Amino acid sequence: MADPSTEISDDDWAAAMAEQTTTEAKSAIAAAPAAFQEFAPVPTSGEPKHDLDMILDIPVQLTVELGRTKTPIKNLLQLAQGSVIELDGLAGEPMDVLVNGCLIAQGEVVVVNDKFGIRLTDIITPSERLRKLKK
Repeated sequence: MADPSTEISDDDWAAAMAEQTTTEAKSAIAAAPAAFQEFAPVPTSGEPKHDLDMILDIPVQLTVELGRTKTPIKNLLQLAQGSVIELDGLAGEPMDVLVNGCLIAQGEVVVVNDKFGIRLTDIITPSERLRKLKK
C-alpha cells in the first residue's frame, strides 16, 4: 500500500489544472499584436534616384584568371623552381575577369611598359550576372 502523504488527490489535480488555465489566459492577454506606425510615402521626382556616390570608394578584389587545375597534395609538395603546372585554359583562349569571385568579363593579355594588363573583349551583362547568382 502506498504512503498516504505521497498520494495525489483529485482535488490536487483540479487545483493544478485551474492554475495552468489561469496562467495560459494571462499569457494570451499579454501577447497582443504589435502596432506599427505607418510611414508617409517618400516623394519622388519621377526618376529613381541612384546614389552611387555612397559605394564608389568601396574596395573590391579584381582577379584575372588564366586557368585552374586540381592536384593532389603529394604533387603540390613535389613542386620546385622551374616546375610546370598544367592549367585547363587553352593558349589564345580569353581569360576570365572576376570581381569578388564573380565573373564580370573576359579579355586577352597585353603588355604595356613591361607590365601585364588585360584588354576586355567581352563584358557580362548585368542580367547574365544576376542569372548566374541565382543558380
